[in-house]
Amino acid sequence: MRVRRTFTAITVSAALALLAGCAPTQSAPAASGGDEKTGTLRVWLFDEASRAPKEAAVKEAITEFKAVHAGVDVDVQWVPVEGRADKFSGAFNDPSNAPDVAEFGNTDVASYAQTGALSDLTGDISSWSEGKDLLPSVLDTAKSGGKTYGLPWYTGIRALYYRTDVFTELGLKPPATLAALTDDARKIHAAKPDLYGISTGGKYTYALLPFVWANGGDVAKSDGGKWTSTVESPQAKAGITAYANLLKDDICPPAACANLTGTQSVTAFAGGKAGMTIGGDFNRKAVEQGAVKGKYAVVPLPGTTPGSVAPAFAGGNLLGVFGASKRHGLAVQFAELLAGAKYQEKMYNAMGNLPTLESVQKKLAASDPTLKPFVDTLAAGTKFVPSTPGWSKIDSQNVLPTAVQQIATGGKDVDGALADATAAMNKNFG
Repeated sequence: MRVRRTFTAITVSAALALLAGCAPTQSAPAASGGDEKTGTLRVWLFDEASRAPKEAAVKEAITEFKAVHAGVDVDVQWVPVEGRADKFSGAFNDPSNAPDVAEFGNTDVASYAQTGALSDLTGDISSWSEGKDLLPSVLDTAKSGGKTYGLPWYTGIRALYYRTDVFTELGLKPPATLAALTDDARKIHAAKPDLYGISTGGKYTYALLPFVWANGGDVAKSDGGKWTSTVESPQAKAGITAYANLLKDDICPPAACANLTGTQSVTAFAGGKAGMTIGGDFNRKAVEQGAVKGKYAVVPLPGTTPGSVAPAFAGGNLLGVFGASKRHGLAVQFAELLAGAKYQEKMYNAMGNLPTLESVQKKLAASDPTLKPFVDTLAAGTKFVPSTPGWSKIDSQNVLPTAVQQIATGGKDVDGALADATAAMNKNFG
């Protein structure tokens, strides 16, 4: 999922992204719901540092929904991202206090599905008139165990932001490969010691993962439903090493960068302290408000060969329906309204959220050129984290960031750091 904090996820979220998953408490079987046609529909949506534009779009949807559903009211609760784990855990354990509709991150799907509290929306989406327009790679992030537990509301894709003024001054072109990116970052810091060649951090997992995937590796594999770590494979090791090499004194000194998160990395770029960064579509408005306004451009993060694009993490948030809802039909219809083309476009205009419907993406990209590198990245193919509750534990324990930090600072060599990461990952996978 994407974390958003004005956004950085941007503000400089999601990011996100994206939201890091937190495993909820296992609940007892959810209470059976119903299909009442009147009453109050309870909706949980994530709060934002700048909530007003989002709230205005949601209020408009509520007005439209109520106009065609007599006797129905919609009560929205704004849930702080940081407190979502306790909030959802309470709903899983006490269905009477659960909402009808809830927004949650796609990295939380496996953990939430395990509780049995969410409705399987596979059939609802297949019969939804706009469902066929959902990008398959995005819809896959809403699935666990072959079932779909949410309507993809928006996605978060990261690409490479770079300083056009700095590149012009130094005679550089946007890097065509990850190796060229590293060389350019080193040249930038050498010529301008006050700038990080690229601002990226040891705690920025969603910047690390494309390096792993671009090198042909992955962080884990599933065999018969059992997940095991693969970070010690030659391909994954090459990607992790390449990323850790960005956190060096000649690019982004580890003393300053080893502890940077995604939000902090993009904030540094927006503040004019870096030649490049890896940021999301959801970061663009925040960057526009920074010191680099008018002096930056965005291209897809390159892969290992010229012309290739590094697979990006398919972050994003979903709208799910609780199984205990006494108004299942209304809940699905409201979720479909918010996740439909009309309100996806409104949410993009309000918050910069990248739509999950292909037709809406194409429409917006045609009128907004700045969206193109993110759409191109999505079209080139994205990847996702292991769809298992164990990943939430691995993520919350900072297993991969710890390995990157150890490698970057010299605390451990690559083999030692990744051996520890493997042991921790496999323990959490069970």
